[in-house]
Amino acid sequence: MTAALDLAQDDLDPADIDSAQAASVLWVGDLTVLAEHHTAPHGSHSYVVAHDASVTWGIPGAPQLVAIKVARNLNLRTFTLESECHASLPFAQAWLIERGCPPEKIAVPDSDFVEAADEQTLRIQQMIRDGGQRYDVIDTCTSDDGPCEIWTLANDTLATAAPVRVFLEVIDPDTRTYTLREGAFLDEDTARHWLEDRSTPLPQAPQASPAAHARRERVALARSSGTPRAAACGLDTLPAASADTTQQPGPRRSR
Repeated sequence: MTAALDLAQDDLDPADIDSAQAASVLWVGDLTVLAEHHTAPHGSHSYVVAHDASVTWGIPGAPQLVAIKVARNLNLRTFTLESECHASLPFAQAWLIERGCPPEKIAVPDSDFVEAADEQTLRIQQMIRDGGQRYDVIDTCTSDDGPCEIWTLANDTLATAAPVRVFLEVIDPDTRTYTLREGAFLDEDTARHWLEDRSTPLPQAPQASPAAHARRERVALARSSGTPRAAACGLDTLPAASADTTQQPGPRRSR
């Protein structure tokens, strides 16, 4: 785990208004780095996934992860900064991978943290990470107790049937494991009704057609997998960060 995030921007000016605003709402004290990658040798880019502890005291159900990308122009002495909040680690990783981060560099180590309970969980995580802009997230909810779970409601842009998907992640603090399942629904209202009711099993997503499967394989060709996720849920041990260069991170926070 990295004690402090240093985004190496102290001697640089924001390149635009959006970067200045994004930097102004990132607070070092709130964030715990889960994984980070800094390009070598000059550190022109940084990619970070962090847990925002302040969210646990804010609006119930709000996403607790933040993905951050910083690009520095050392000649002009400026930086651009983007960040986005996510409920589930694979979605945060997909956001960073889509913006140029090598997939293996933003993986979160399993040690001292919760681990995937089965192969199905790993497969679904991989599908999300490799999906790029495939999923349009509609809503999320993070619950730290009763039950300890995270769900993401999204539209699958590659689906030909039941395009609204629910990704349900359930954490077992006793075994320090989690499962991730994908459910498919005809529309958003039906999916929300299931999330509120839970009286029936999560409807399984239909098997992809050979053509759709081939499209997904092409999307994944340039990407490799990361390792399982980070979840709060009463587990107060966080994973060690994965740093690639001599640079380390500083100020932040994004909503």
